[in-house]
Amino acid sequence: MKLLELETEQTVNREELAAQLRELADSLARHNEISFKREGLQYRVKVPNDVNVEVEIEIGEDGTSLEIEMSW
Repeated sequence: MKLLELETEQTVNREELAAQLRELADSLARHNEISFKREGLQYRVKVPNDVNVEVEIEIGEDGTSLEIEMSW
């Protein structure tokens, strides 16, 4: 049973993406949590010291994708 599932998709420029990734990394390093806002609500998710990470890159004729999945 899922307690919460949020998914968003947006188009941003490279610099905006880099800023979002830095914010995520800083939050993990400093606060041991991930925090984000969706539809006016603030969410905070605690992250333990050990995290499973899966990285997948797909390069094809119709485009390239990079997926980073973290679980704990």
